Amino acid sequence: MKVYLDNAATTPLSDEVLQVMIPFMKENFGNPSAIHSFGRTTRAAIETARKQVAKALNCSPAEIFFTSSGTEANNMAIKCSVRDLGIKHVITSPIEHHCVSHTTDYLEENHLATIHLLRVNEKGQMDLQHLEELLTQIKEPTLVSLMHANNEIGTMVDIEKLAEICSKHGALLHCDTVQTIGHYPFDLQKTKINFLSGSGHKFHGPKGAGFIYINAETKIKSFIHGGAQERNMRAGTENMYGIIGLGKAIEDAYAHFDEHKNHILSLKKYMIQRLQDTFEDIKFNGDISDNSLYTVLSVSFPPSDKNETLLFNLDINGIAASGGSACSSGADTGSHVLNAIKADPARKGIRFSFSRYTTKEEIDFVIEKLKSIVASKETVAS
Repeated sequence: MKVYLDNAATTPLSDEVLQVMIPFMKENFGNPSAIHSFGRTTRAAIETARKQVAKALNCSPAEIFFTSSGTEANNMAIKCSVRDLGIKHVITSPIEHHCVSHTTDYLEENHLATIHLLRVNEKGQMDLQHLEELLTQIKEPTLVSLMHANNEIGTMVDIEKLAEICSKHGALLHCDTVQTIGHYPFDLQKTKINFLSGSGHKFHGPKGAGFIYINAETKIKSFIHGGAQERNMRAGTENMYGIIGLGKAIEDAYAHFDEHKNHILSLKKYMIQRLQDTFEDIKFNGDISDNSLYTVLSVSFPPSDKNETLLFNLDINGIAASGGSACSSGADTGSHVLNAIKADPARKGIRFSFSRYTTKEEIDFVIEKLKSIVASKETVAS
């Protein structure tokens, strides 16, 4: 058996999504900017996808712009806020995805904005009282850029409360929602957010297709210059079959939201129980309550001379998991997230992440393989 438990890195493309993409890979290949019938066909399909995203988020289609990825969307929100909206301060956290933290590092290194890091506790929860204090002290235009759910440990911020605080202090809010789009309900008519990002491959859509939501009251200019695509906001010929696949994927995700959530959450709880029953001194990184992201479980294994080869041995046994963020694969520096929450460096952190295709039998298989790699309660007792 081969088991894929790295869905926070990327999810498998669903058959339903593939089927809607194929005609636009073969027959319907016209450039969406062309005025002839070939172009009009693909333009109409892209606009349908835009409406599918907008419906899922309860916003206007005019507020959705397609990008190549969540990374591009996050870069666009942060850099364009500084360039076009006079932002002088950015409040973020030490546990953001690198596409946010490296962007804010760039701004600070080039003296374009002052960066403030929010305090986080040992579970990775944001100190929103600290946010209030910072926003009270700062007297210049400010952007708050915080992720909705951490990609490594699954801890979530209360996005409604976050939006309320930012609105109260007149700060702009950018939320990296790459891990929660398709896994969490959004209502952008009720929750005031200026920028929000998503990426299709995190919810069974294709890679290379993402989007940014820009609130209609927030006026920025194009991030990539060239043609007039995306209503002059993102130059470059559209990845039309990727966008069409993303639209179908987000529509499917919310059409079956409760069913998928209940299935995945039950598997996460089952794996937590099996790990606790099977291994001595097993711990978990981040928040594992019902308020956390149900697709992610970060497991902290006790110190052992086998820890360095744990991921390798899982792979040898046909199990795909992660030591942290997928974008840091192969790095020796360790997880900046686990470092920020002061996790014990002697313990090995493994991220298991689930999808609607994950099964209980696969969880049992992983536990059995772990028993042959890590000392279990049975082996300790014997």
